[in-house]
Amino acid sequence: MEKRLVIIGGGAAGFFCAVNAARMNPALKVIILEKGNKLLSKVKISGGGRCNLAHACFDIAEMSRNYPRGANFVKKAFHQFFTTDTIKWFEERNVKLKTEKDGRIFPVSDSSQTVVDCLLREANKYGVEILLNREVVEINTQQSTINIQFSNKEIIKADYVCIASGGYPKSSMFKWLQDTGHSIEDPVPSLFTFNLSNHPITKLMGISVEEARVKITGTKLEQKGPLLITHWGLSGPAILKFSAFAARDLKERNWKFEISINWLPDFNEQSLKEKFSWIRKENASQKIVNKNPFRLPARLWEFLCIQSAITDTTRWADLSLAVQNKFIKNICAYECHVKGKTTFKEEFVTAGGIKLNEVDVNTMMSKKVPGLFFAGEVLDVDGITGGFNFQHAWTSGFIAAKSIAALSK
Repeated sequence: MEKRLVIIGGGAAGFFCAVNAARMNPALKVIILEKGNKLLSKVKISGGGRCNLAHACFDIAEMSRNYPRGANFVKKAFHQFFTTDTIKWFEERNVKLKTEKDGRIFPVSDSSQTVVDCLLREANKYGVEILLNREVVEINTQQSTINIQFSNKEIIKADYVCIASGGYPKSSMFKWLQDTGHSIEDPVPSLFTFNLSNHPITKLMGISVEEARVKITGTKLEQKGPLLITHWGLSGPAILKFSAFAARDLKERNWKFEISINWLPDFNEQSLKEKFSWIRKENASQKIVNKNPFRLPARLWEFLCIQSAITDTTRWADLSLAVQNKFIKNICAYECHVKGKTTFKEEFVTAGGIKLNEVDVNTMMSKKVPGLFFAGEVLDVDGITGGFNFQHAWTSGFIAAKSIAALSK
């Protein structure tokens, strides 16, 4: 009798599970259920519409450090399907890839449609059935059969189910999964930007700094990396990484906190003071505004001068000790008050989901419900921006497919 696999969720993890399971066991009937009327929507918009499908990191231990939650889980999973496997899988299906200097991997076409088309071709090739506008509201098991009920009361039966429904922003949205006996880590936002309401620095929107260190005042929470000033506040890899690793802490603070920014993270206030004494001797007659010895963006340098009461005519030789100390503090510990967050829509993920101790990392099968599998963001795994969340989607989807294909033969 034909075995049936039903996958809940038409995103990256769901599709990867479907096409690989169908390929590995052609006798298996595979059905994808999608709640909405669009497939692979996150794949479509990711990376600014270019689809950052992986990251060029080829060391499992190093790779796993990019996951604020689930690092140990993915570290084990990557032994079955890793970055090298992702690259090989897509390139074998004529998706030519390129690696940018920051390690992000994109299709050479610079179009996410290339990835979408590849997955749809695979689904068509292996006879994967796709049903749109099917919202699942309940799953229950009867002996070895799993019943899946839709919001319109329709029920379909499956031998195996893989839940790849993505993350949910509210705990209440996980109820249909909790009803199967599973526990969840409450969801909180991750990968968001910092709002600086009416702060003068937002007038510098569009300026990026190659490396800055951002720290929450009075804590050990900090991150270093490229920083972008926007019309609403701060963004860029340093901020997005910060929001990911500190997601739960920032939620507890209701996304309101003080930060200090070191625009020159190779210096602290003391070492910069020593550097200043040398600069003052070398550039005594030069106007400070015109003589920026640190390769900071010119508009940022001018802004920090103004914030430190340094005028257009102030020379290095004229710098008083009080103004110098204020200038050094603004360079090494510029203070801002963060008042809320803005979703970074292209990469937005939630921290939280199905507790990992309830899932077998070697198979992605539930430890509570035989025949029930999980893949992707519905699990309590999330990575920073840069292709890490997609790698988890491909890996978990592949492992679930491999396990189901073997069980169903």
